[in-house]
Amino acid sequence: MTLLADGLLCLRRALALALAVQLVGCGGTATAPPPAQPPPGGSTTTPIKHVIIVIGENRSFDNLFATYQPSDPSQQVWNLLSKQIVTATGAPGPNFAAAAQQQASDTDYYRLSPPQTGSFVTLPQPNTTLSPILFPPAIDYGIVSDPGLAPSDQGLLYDGGIFYQPPHQVPLVPDARFPSNLPNGPFPITQYAMYSDTIGDPVHRFYQMWQQIDCSAANISASNPSGCAADLFPWVAITVGWDFGVENGPPPPLFTDQSTYQGAVSMGFYNMAAGDVPYFASLANTYAISDNYHQFMLGGTGPNSISIGTGTPLIYSDANGNPTTPPALQIQNPDPYPGSNNWYKQDGFYLPDSGNESNASYTNCSDSTQPGVSAIMNYLAALPYKPFNSGNCAPGAYYLVNNQDPSYNRDGTLRADQSHTVGPSSVPTIGDALSAAGISWRYYGEGFSSSGLGGVYSHYCDICNPFQYTPSIMTTNLQNNLQDITQFYQDVQNGTLPAVSFVKPDDITNGHPGTSLPLLFEAFSRNLVETVKAQSTLWPQTAIFITLDESGGNYDSGYIQPIDFFGDGPRIPLIVVSPFAKPGYVDHTYGDHASLLKFIEKNWGLKPLSSRSRDNLPNPESAPGAPYFPTNSPAIGDLMTLFNF
Repeated sequence: MTLLADGLLCLRRALALALAVQLVGCGGTATAPPPAQPPPGGSTTTPIKHVIIVIGENRSFDNLFATYQPSDPSQQVWNLLSKQIVTATGAPGPNFAAAAQQQASDTDYYRLSPPQTGSFVTLPQPNTTLSPILFPPAIDYGIVSDPGLAPSDQGLLYDGGIFYQPPHQVPLVPDARFPSNLPNGPFPITQYAMYSDTIGDPVHRFYQMWQQIDCSAANISASNPSGCAADLFPWVAITVGWDFGVENGPPPPLFTDQSTYQGAVSMGFYNMAAGDVPYFASLANTYAISDNYHQFMLGGTGPNSISIGTGTPLIYSDANGNPTTPPALQIQNPDPYPGSNNWYKQDGFYLPDSGNESNASYTNCSDSTQPGVSAIMNYLAALPYKPFNSGNCAPGAYYLVNNQDPSYNRDGTLRADQSHTVGPSSVPTIGDALSAAGISWRYYGEGFSSSGLGGVYSHYCDICNPFQYTPSIMTTNLQNNLQDITQFYQDVQNGTLPAVSFVKPDDITNGHPGTSLPLLFEAFSRNLVETVKAQSTLWPQTAIFITLDESGGNYDSGYIQPIDFFGDGPRIPLIVVSPFAKPGYVDHTYGDHASLLKFIEKNWGLKPLSSRSRDNLPNPESAPGAPYFPTNSPAIGDLMTLFNF
């Protein structure tokens, strides 16, 4: 390590430690400790009295479980290994060509499945992308400890990162750890990089992800009822990418497959068969997992995190919660820029102080003349079943499909700058429903009580909290239900844990590509699971659901059921840790984030949140020998099939 890096580390450690002492001694910006929660309340239909939902970030099922082999030989799993796309060593398998990625041409208007121009000979070299940690988190973020990790795991904050790259200020280069001639298909990350190293962050905005999965009714078959080929992941990444702050302008000059700082980073996977992701593998062998659980929407963290609390997307609204039209620069336009191949006219994201005010986050799916809308609607209309008729895509409504800030600060006050917020939301949440029924709940967001004072990075994720968008919670005493992770551990120890807990790691421990690591999310989850299991009165009546918000643009080989304009999206991991979980079980029942709502509602006898929410959908039925494909689409499960009650 250089002297500069050593000095930076010492400075940031000292600053962080000084502030930590100050906050402990003076109370900092944290609110007073909340009153103890009442007993959970409400009778349940199962022995489960406590549901804990842990939400990491941005990993597909195959990204983490590509080579998982169930310990019970009677169990089957859909992944890259079982499909013989790769071998247990991570090398190409007999069916490697089934995951080959294609190039395409889209020069006039947005298409879901543009004309293909041939396969990649080799993958574009993976890039470091826009937000890698070039040093360990303790150096990059100036932190001395993380409250979500056990004392024995704090050392992970001083490990990992990328040490060999060019200067910290210019990370946007091909990732030299990976060869420039990778075979066209999924590749094992840890064959080239250490498990403790970060890699790049794949693109995954709403219209991008629709294109990545390449859905066409013409390709529907018995083995692929949606006709989605999932074969345009690198092509989307190298043609439009993150847009890197360019607003309504042409693509960069001298455009190459590295101009968007992506390459084929989306095709990497961790090799569980070779020892990667060991803690989640051990949980899968001991408890139950789903290999058919999906992100709620195509696209990113914000809308998918919101869906865990609402089961439906948010609508852009005015200060009174009424639907209205967003600023023009915030409306999506995925049609290609003139003279480009798939460079979207308006898909930029907001970068403070950059001059980019776009943050194209909304779409009016009731208007088929709006760019991108007809491509999706025409595909849905060609399906052999009728999509979910939920009242979404209401006339004149602009739906949130990409990340956008909540209107409220953490203390319940309105943000001073509302120009990049979705507006106070009137969409009902599971928090509202639980409170109305007298059932206790809390959202524990790690870093919630921090403010970033003194330059110390505030790791809390505002866009991840579905309850921070709604005045029914943020302007009432229900705002006290939003707490930091430290309160979760106090509630566990004190016997005051509510009936339903939502637990969100911070940006360091959430596992997000580029800025976190799977091993940090594993460590966060291990601390939580072991702490709960140690409570002899709590553990026997608890179900812990460990999942992620969305797939992060990482490749996945699984089935996707089209439900409505917004999704579903690719598969993501779901692990159920409970004394009632079926041991070593792999459940194939189709589900998405609304399944979490259905489980809570069934367990406590609640009704669906609204006529718009997907918790109205029936449980899936399937034909013999085809458990992954609902025959009564659209349908999602209630997760009860993962348990023995």
